Amino acid sequence: MDLTTKYLGFDLKNPLVPSASPLSKSVEQAKELEDHGASALIMYSLFEEAITAETETINRFLNQQDTGFAEADDGFLPDWQDFSTGLDQYLDNVRRLKEALDIPVIASLNGVTPSGWVSNGKLLEEAGADALELNVYYVAADINQSGTNVEDRYLEILRQLKGAIGIPINMKLSPSFSSVGNMVTRLAGAGADGVSLFNRFYQPDINIDSLRLQPSLHPSTSAEALLAMRWIAILYGRIDRLSLGATSGIHTAEDAIKLLLAGADVVHLCSTLLKNGPQQVTRIEKGLVQWMEEQGFESLGDVRGRVSALSIPNPADFERANYVNIIDSYSFAPGVMV
Repeated sequence: MDLTTKYLGFDLKNPLVPSASPLSKSVEQAKELEDHGASALIMYSLFEEAITAETETINRFLNQQDTGFAEADDGFLPDWQDFSTGLDQYLDNVRRLKEALDIPVIASLNGVTPSGWVSNGKLLEEAGADALELNVYYVAADINQSGTNVEDRYLEILRQLKGAIGIPINMKLSPSFSSVGNMVTRLAGAGADGVSLFNRFYQPDINIDSLRLQPSLHPSTSAEALLAMRWIAILYGRIDRLSLGATSGIHTAEDAIKLLLAGADVVHLCSTLLKNGPQQVTRIEKGLVQWMEEQGFESLGDVRGRVSALSIPNPADFERANYVNIIDSYSFAPGVMV
C-alpha cells in the first residue's frame, strides 16, 4: 500500500505527523514515535513570552548589579555565558533530534510579534531544523483593533521570516478569521509553504470559590476535527503548492481518513499520543491501510480530496446547506415532546 505524501516539500512515507507536544522534549520518546511510524516530527513550541522574560531576568541580574554594588568590579559578576537559556536548550534539542532521527524535524515558534523571531528563526535553521511551524497565538482583546490589523500582524511576521530563512514555513492558524479562505490565500501569496488547520486557543476558567481565573487544559475530541475537515475540503485544490495539514481532534484511524478524504496532505497527532503513547501512530496507520484495502484504494493519492468541495456533487453541503439540512431533519427522542 502506497501511503506516501508530500508535505512542505518533503516526501513523507505516510501522512501521520506528531504535532507540538512534550513528547518531542525527549530524544528517546521522539525515536519511539519514529519507530512506530511517524513520518515527521513537530517539536514542542518555543514561546516568545518565555524567551523575553528569561532574557530580561538575566540582564537584570548580570548587567544591573552596579545599582546595589557600585564598588564591585567586573570580576564580581558571573559571566552570562555560564547560563543556559531556554533558547539554548531548544537549539540543543534540535541538534540532538536531527542526529537521532531520519525523519524531518520541524521546529515550532509560538509568539505574537515580529521582533526576535527573525533572529530565532535563523538560529533554528542553523541548528538543523528542516522546517519551521509558526504558531501565532494571538487573541485580539482590543475592541478597537480591526480584523485587518490582526491579519496584517500574521502576514508581517511571515514576510519577515520568509525573507530571513530558507527552510519551509508552515502557518498554524486559528478558525477565528472572518474569511479563512481569503486569509490562507494571502498567506500563500506572502510565501507560506503550508497551513495547519486549526490551532486550539486554550480558554481560561473561573474558580467560583476563589473568584479568580485559573488555567484549564482539556484534551481535544474527535468532534473538533470536523471544523478542519470542512475548511480543508473547501481549500483543497484551490491554492497551488500549499500544503494542507489537519490538526486538533484526530484521535483514530477514522478521524484521519475523514481529513484525508477532505484533502489533507498530513494529519497532526497530539492528544491521542499523550493518552495512548507512541504506539497509537501504528494503530492509526494499520486502520488506514485496512480501510484502503476494503475500499480498493492502492495509494493515498487515490484517497486525498475524494470528498472535497471540488469532488462532491453539491459543494454547498460544506457550507450553510448542511446546517439547514441537519436542523430540518432533527427529531426529538420518543417521549421528550408531547
